[in-house]
Amino acid sequence: MITKGSSHKQVIIIMDNDNMAKFISNFSDHIININRLLKNIKSEYKADYIRADKSGIIIVPDKVASSLDLQTMEKYVKNSNQIDIDKIEFPRLL
Repeated sequence: MITKGSSHKQVIIIMDNDNMAKFISNFSDHIININRLLKNIKSEYKADYIRADKSGIIIVPDKVASSLDLQTMEKYVKNSNQIDIDKIEFPRLL
């Protein structure tokens, strides 16, 4: 889910605690890989950092993501080996 506004340009990926614990163990690697994939599709979007929240992980960017940016991030999370994709709700534009 993505919303607009100063603090609302974040991309929220809702996931259970088990998936979140596995994903946060490599936050720095994930941010590097996400930004590399976004650069490959010539996106101007850049993820500044990732943080954990009670409902999942939040990717904090420099601007609002496009639908292609969201698809790229979704594909990255789906292909992440340690994640059970059945327990994740992927980002969507409102």
